[in-house]
Amino acid sequence: MPQMQDDETELPETPATEIPEAETPATETEAEANEEAVAQMPEEAAEPTPEERLAEVNDQLLRTLAELENTRKRAERDRGEALKFGAMSFARDMLGVADNLQRALKAIADMDTDLPEATQGLLDGVAATERDLLAALARHKVTPLQPMGEKFDPNLHEAMFEAPGTGQENGTIIEVVETGYLMEERLLRPAKVGIAKD
Repeated sequence: MPQMQDDETELPETPATEIPEAETPATETEAEANEEAVAQMPEEAAEPTPEERLAEVNDQLLRTLAELENTRKRAERDRGEALKFGAMSFARDMLGVADNLQRALKAIADMDTDLPEATQGLLDGVAATERDLLAALARHKVTPLQPMGEKFDPNLHEAMFEAPGTGQENGTIIEVVETGYLMEERLLRPAKVGIAKD
């Protein structure tokens, strides 16, 4: 029977435990750097004082009130402009009616003939209708532009032709082909005109 050697007894293996290295204390420069970082941290990280919170709320309230006031003024201005100029498209449409009435009256006046009494009555009715229409437009601040003899203004007039040799100063309006109209201070339709060119 083989004999075991007593000298070499096998011991069970135990896992090696790592001995933690001793933590090295932070050097003085690292400690100073940490203190500086803490000192440089923004003050916002700190909780605001009640006075600071009150000032911030007051500021927000004042800004909100100013914005509400601006909105109110803008709405009031828009309302005023809507009342003033809301009828512009309707007024523009009525200008065509006024033009047709004027053309009818001018055509009859150019005929230069004696008219029967019934036709004269019809003509008087057309003239009365034109006067009523122009009066209604005037009540709504629609005024005609009659620039005869004035200087041509491209903001108010539309040049239809230029006539040389009229004896008038260059750019003077010598004929109004179609009446222009203003509503308050806004141009509804430019006056179509002929101007002198010398």
